[in-house]
Formats: sequence, C-alpha cells, structure tokens
Amino acid sequence: MTLLESGEMYLETILILSRRKNTVRSIDVAEEMSFSKPSVSRAMGILKNGGYIAMDPKGAITLTDSGREVAERIYERHRILAEILMRLGVDEKTATDDACKMEHYISETSFAAIKAHLMEHP
Repeated sequence: MTLLESGEMYLETILILSRRKNTVRSIDVAEEMSFSKPSVSRAMGILKNGGYIAMDPKGAITLTDSGREVAERIYERHRILAEILMRLGVDEKTATDDACKMEHYISETSFAAIKAHLMEHP
C-alpha cells in the first residue's frame, strides 16, 4: 500500500502523541489535527488495513513496525527541514508550516544532502 501525504501526516501525529501520552485514541488524533472524528475514524481504518497501525478493543492506537518506520522518517524530515529554514532566518511558525509541506515531497537525495549539511555545520 502506497501512503498518501495524509496517511503520512496521520502516522506522524500518532508518533508525536505517543511521545506525550501513554494511550493514543482516534479522538486525540482528531483534536491534534483539527479534523472531524468521522474523518479520522475512516483514516484509522485505512491505516489499520494497510498494516501501519494496530488498535486494541478499547480503541488504543499503536504504530506497527512499518507504521513507526514511516512516522519516524517523516518526523525526522520535519525537524531537519524546519531547523534549516530557521537557520536561514525564517521565523519558527513559518519554518514549521513550510517543513510540514516539504517533508512529503522532497527527494531522498535532496533530503540526505540537507541533513548532511546540517550535521557538518551544527
């Protein structure tokens, strides 16, 4: 299953929430993303069927290994792109918003070069 940008965003949000909370539920994702509960429920069903998340009988959501891999990759891109934009003088809000858009479309080659540059110039 190929994930669309929205699927990647859901996985990233679940990862971020799981770092803040012991249990993540659909309502938490809906509140964090400012989406409707029905939209999130539909997305969770798609992610579950794709093998990216698991849900227990009480509705707790956990990332599977493949879901965590995608979420970690997207979150790393987000952090690094926002950091490089801020170092270039972009304000934090704009840098974070722009990084959120860029993280889904930048090639592996370009991202690796940006990441290497950032690591070489801490």
